[in-house]
Amino acid sequence: MEVVVTSALPSPDFWRGRRVFLTGHTGFKGGWMALWLHRLGAEVGGYSLPPSTTPSLFEAARVEEACTASVIGDIRDTAALGRAFDAFRPDIVIHMAAQPLVRASYADPLDTYSTNVMGTANLLEQVRTGGGVAATLIVTTDKCYENLEQMWPYRETDRLGGKDPYSNSKACAELVTQSYWWSFFSKQPGQALGSGRAGNVVGGGDWSQDRLVPDLVAAFAAHRPAILRRPEGVRPWQHVLEPVCGYLLAVERLVSTPAETPPAWNFGPNAEGNIAVGDVADMLVESWGGDARYEVRREPNAVHEATLLTLDHTKARQELNWTPRWSPRTMIEKTADWYRAFGAGDDMRAVSMRQLDTYIDA
Repeated sequence: MEVVVTSALPSPDFWRGRRVFLTGHTGFKGGWMALWLHRLGAEVGGYSLPPSTTPSLFEAARVEEACTASVIGDIRDTAALGRAFDAFRPDIVIHMAAQPLVRASYADPLDTYSTNVMGTANLLEQVRTGGGVAATLIVTTDKCYENLEQMWPYRETDRLGGKDPYSNSKACAELVTQSYWWSFFSKQPGQALGSGRAGNVVGGGDWSQDRLVPDLVAAFAAHRPAILRRPEGVRPWQHVLEPVCGYLLAVERLVSTPAETPPAWNFGPNAEGNIAVGDVADMLVESWGGDARYEVRREPNAVHEATLLTLDHTKARQELNWTPRWSPRTMIEKTADWYRAFGAGDDMRAVSMRQLDTYIDA
């Protein structure tokens, strides 16, 4: 008999009434996190820079309406961060604010390091001194590992590193997190700390430059061919709701069972989701239809980007009962559906919540 494994879902009983301080709520992943927290009955206190793109998920899906408080501020501004934190008085902190783009990190490495490293340190210092926080989750990335272009997936115990400023800064953020746990949080009972590392995410509401799906969608909508730089690059692709689900489960675990060491969890796809850029583009072309197409134009002097990167999510499966719920095909179809609805002028808050409900019912 075939055994059907059902992935766990965040508990409304846990989250109802929780005061969650969420950094990066104006961003793509942070916006989806805010919408899900609101659906669970949590009170969300958002703190972030203004949306970095126009349009944005924050505006299209009216994410601010899902927040009890929404403060526009920089996580490097310690005074402003402290005022927002103290005013909201959270009992859960989820840190998602970041400079999230590899190619942008080459253009402005100091901004990347100051945001991703000192921004993380500023937040952890606020949690340490502010009191009242039961659990803090620091969201980093699969690129925090020293990528050896190896054929086997990276596990949470593998060496941290990173050649480009973005990847390296995220490894540094992980080290800052570990240091704060060993130096401070481990000596303060009831103040749990951990990190979440996700693979490449796609989904509706991402308009960042130099990301595969936003670039493809922008080209398709304009009836021009999209451009692929490196179609052979393999990444762990997943819909944005997959890691957001995992982050929420991780927080529940941190509160219920504080760890003796600062835990980290990988959230990546099953093996079928470790696919090449060109294959993702082919699926989106098929799902979009019409005159959607792309061309390959290689950049001989392009900055370094990893060719092969995959994640092992065994720990999340065993400890959190988290597993991916959507196949790569479904991931792409839902993403295309969202952008088509946006182009048609639909109510994107309603569209987003319907997709969230569909994910939960999967």
